[in-house]
Amino acid sequence: MRALLVDHEADLARALQATLSNRGFAVDVTRTLDEATAALDCASYDILLLELVLPDGDGLDWLKRLRRDGHSIPAMMMSRLNDLSRRIAIFNGGADDFLPKPVSIDEIIARMRAILRRSTQMIAPIVTFGNLKFDPIARQVSVDGRPLRIARREVCILEHLLSRAGRTVPRACLEDSLYAFDNEVSTNALEVGIYRLRGHLSQSGATLRIKTARGIGYVLELASAASAA
Repeated sequence: MRALLVDHEADLARALQATLSNRGFAVDVTRTLDEATAALDCASYDILLLELVLPDGDGLDWLKRLRRDGHSIPAMMMSRLNDLSRRIAIFNGGADDFLPKPVSIDEIIARMRAILRRSTQMIAPIVTFGNLKFDPIARQVSVDGRPLRIARREVCILEHLLSRAGRTVPRACLEDSLYAFDNEVSTNALEVGIYRLRGHLSQSGATLRIKTARGIGYVLELASAASAA
């Protein structure tokens, strides 16, 4: 999953980005509302983490404009300003949650997961394909009920292939989803991830395969479909 963090406090932003990355999120960090607007124009996000007071404006006013424009991305606001009237205004303005600063990073992550669970609005959020199951909130993969331990980047690849199972996922889409803007992507990083993921699926007895669409991207198929092709 991909998060957009809009906060000008550099220490918090670095710590939160590092922790979220270790928990399986790709995180883009912007320090101004103009940068955040540009990020939303060129990428799709699962959740927004937004400071109230930013160098170029009020985060709540910006969020209100997003809501008026039809953006439904879940949003959690943070601020050192924490009076009751302001908290009420934040929720009325379209925020899904609010945390006063200083914040606990573990609490931020717990609340993010709660927001994401609510936002899916699914009775059974577990994604099933063949004998593989994926929990997008807990970031857990299992095959025939047995946990499959794979690296977070490989989990990201699997998640996006599952979201379009049976269809070709362009290489550029996978790379964009895997890495935050300020992370350098080596030329063979995606191929390495696909290679390792294929190995995990094969060794675990998963009934699905990753097919290469040469020059385009990759397709996640059931093993029977792959054999027939």
